[in-house]
Amino acid sequence: MHLTNSTTSVTARNRSLLRDAALAAGCAALFGLLAALVTSHWHPLISFDQEWIGELHTYARDHRIWTAAVQTLSDIGGTITMRTLLGIAAVWLWLIGARVLAGWVAAQTLVGWGGQWALKLVFDRDRPAFSDPVSHAGGPAFPSGHAMASAITCAVLVGLLWYRVRRRGRIAACAVAAVTVLTIGWTRVALGVHWPSDVLGGWLAAGFVLGSVTTVIELWRPGALARDVRRVNWRTRPRVQRVIVPSVQPPRTADPLDDALLDDAPLDDASYGVGPHGSTPAEGVPGDGLLDDGALDDGVRDGTAGRPDRTSR
Repeated sequence: MHLTNSTTSVTARNRSLLRDAALAAGCAALFGLLAALVTSHWHPLISFDQEWIGELHTYARDHRIWTAAVQTLSDIGGTITMRTLLGIAAVWLWLIGARVLAGWVAAQTLVGWGGQWALKLVFDRDRPAFSDPVSHAGGPAFPSGHAMASAITCAVLVGLLWYRVRRRGRIAACAVAAVTVLTIGWTRVALGVHWPSDVLGGWLAAGFVLGSVTTVIELWRPGALARDVRRVNWRTRPRVQRVIVPSVQPPRTADPLDDALLDDAPLDDASYGVGPHGSTPAEGVPGDGLLDDGALDDGVRDGTAGRPDRTSR
């Protein structure tokens, strides 16, 4: 997505809008064709559904541990779990200020949930029936709610991560999402609670919801989703704290070794009381050094320069 008002951004926005509209229209057309085949009881489709469901049911009946594992996967990827994930994402986006993006996530959840039950009531297809079922589910069969909810949730989460990760991250996210959607759809058929065409119908209905909701929001608030994506990226970027080292070093503590070094160091002119340019300070006025002229003369004669005169008291 481009976040400026240049010609390039307008062109990219139009391409994105056309892509979303094409997704919605294509999935709607394919779903309508599949629904027509289901309601007309097209023999090749009915034979395909019954063959797959019969073989998987036989295997599930003979392998109870395997069936329990499949049931666990189906429960984890249920509609409640998927809608809870989208609800958490919507609340988080709302709290960080990405209100349009939060509304987009919430709309995907609500439209998907409402559309699922509306389609189920319209077609009212019976679920597979067995004398010894391994699992139970209520309500009409077409389309599969698990397949529809998982496809919407995984697509929305991948969309939220798309601009936060690089190419490898995008590939990994798409792979995980595809495996999740296929696994959940397959568990519904393996447990004998949905026909394969029910799962396919759920995926097509999910594509229609994703494309149509995104198209409507883009037409209602052009560029708002892109701005919220930028806001999320800015709010979640890693912060770098600058550490400024002070230029003034701390004062040094007194060290006996420093005193010893000072005792051995040579004295300069100022130490002997010699003023600037070789002149001595006036009489009675302290000089720059530690000794006055008299002490210096006496010290040179008797070799006691720099020591206090103990005899003159």
